[in-house]
Amino acid sequence: MTTTVQINDNKVIIRMVGSLDTLTSGETNTIINTQLSTLSCDPSVAEVICDASCLEYISSSGLRILLSLAKRFKNFRVIEVRPQVYEVLETTRFTEIMKIERSLRRLSIEGCSLIGIGGVGKVYRLNGDTIIKVFREGSTMEEVQKEIILSKESFVLGMPTPISFDVVKVAPLSDGDPECYGLVYELLEAHTLSTYVKSHPDELDSCARKYADLFSLLHQIEVPEGGSVPSALENVRRQVEHIRRYFPEEKIEMLLNIVNSIPAGNRLLHMDLQTKNAMMQEGELMLIDMGEVGYGHPLLDLSNAYSAMVSFVGDYENVIGLPREMGQRLWEKALDYYMEELPADVIEERKKQIEVASCVRKFSWLSLSDSFPESVIRECQELFDEVVVRRYDYIMDVCRTFKNWKL
Repeated sequence: MTTTVQINDNKVIIRMVGSLDTLTSGETNTIINTQLSTLSCDPSVAEVICDASCLEYISSSGLRILLSLAKRFKNFRVIEVRPQVYEVLETTRFTEIMKIERSLRRLSIEGCSLIGIGGVGKVYRLNGDTIIKVFREGSTMEEVQKEIILSKESFVLGMPTPISFDVVKVAPLSDGDPECYGLVYELLEAHTLSTYVKSHPDELDSCARKYADLFSLLHQIEVPEGGSVPSALENVRRQVEHIRRYFPEEKIEMLLNIVNSIPAGNRLLHMDLQTKNAMMQEGELMLIDMGEVGYGHPLLDLSNAYSAMVSFVGDYENVIGLPREMGQRLWEKALDYYMEELPADVIEERKKQIEVASCVRKFSWLSLSDSFPESVIRECQELFDEVVVRRYDYIMDVCRTFKNWKL
C-alpha cells in the first residue's frame, strides 16, 4: 500500500494504491495527518479529494480514515472508486454521508453524429441503438445524478422518457479539451422530432398533433408533494437571479415581476420541450434532456417552448434542427391542437399569456452556462429594450390575466 498527498494551491489530492486494511491503515493515516496537519482550519482549501482509482480493497480501519477526512474537510470527496470498493462504501452507507464517485468507463464520440445541442450539453448517436448526452465542460457528478433522479421519478409519474443505463466519461475530441460526463440511453433507431419533421415535411400536421398530445399528457400529471421533482417556478427565479451579471437591477426586476405573476401549480413540466428534446421512436414521442424537469403551472412549460420554437435568439436551425419558418409553423399547429377544445376568446388570451411569459426564458437561458460567447450575450442585452422595456405596460397588463388560467 502506498499513499501520496499532493497539495496544489487550494486543492489537495490523496492517492491510495493497493489494499487499505488493518496492516496498512496505521501508516496511511500517519502520512495523511502529517501532510495535512496545517490545513484543517485553512479557509483557502477548496477541496480535498481522495483518488481511489488504484485502491483495490478497504477494511473498517480504512473506512475510519475516510470518515475522519470527511469530518475535517467540508469539501471532501472520493473519486474513481472501483466497483468492489464502491460496493463496500455503499453497503456501509458511506455513499450517504460523503461524496463518492464511482470509476466510470470511458467512451469516445469521435465520428458520432451530433443530433442535439442544448444549454447544458450535446446529444450524439453512438450507434443505431444508443445515444449519449454529453454534459458541458464544468458539469459535476451532482448535476448528472440529479438528471438521473429526475428521469426516474418522471418516468414513474408517467412521463414518456428513457432511463439512462450508464454514466460514463467522454474522451475529449481534441488535445487540451477536458473529459466530460455523459449519460447513455437506449433508443432503438429513434430520431429527434426535428429530424423527423425535416425529412417528412408532409407529416408536419400529424407531428404537431403528437407534439401537442405530449404537452397535454405531461400537464395532466399531478406531482405529489415530498418527491424529488423540484419547483419549476423557484428554478426560474434562480435562473433570473443568475443573470444579474448581464443586466442592470431594474431589468432583472422586470423579469421577476413577470415570474411572480405566474400562478402556482402542481403539474409535471419538462421546461425545455423543444423539438430536439423529443425523440420519435416507432411513431411515439419520448423525452430526453431532463435536467430542468419540475412541477408548476403549464404556462411555464409552454412559454419556455415558445421561446425556443418561435423567438429563439441565435442560430435557430443549428440548435432547433429545423428551418425557422418550419419550426414556427409546427409550434403554431401544436398550440392550436393543445387548446382546440377551448373557446376562441380564451385561446386568444392564453396565446398572449404564453408570449409574455416567454420573455423570461428569452434571457434566463443565459444561466444554463457560464461560457456562452460574448456575441450571444450582447445580442440578448441589445434585445431586452425591444422585447421587454418598450412593451412593459402591455406585459404587465397581460400578467394580470395569468390568474384566469385555472388548472
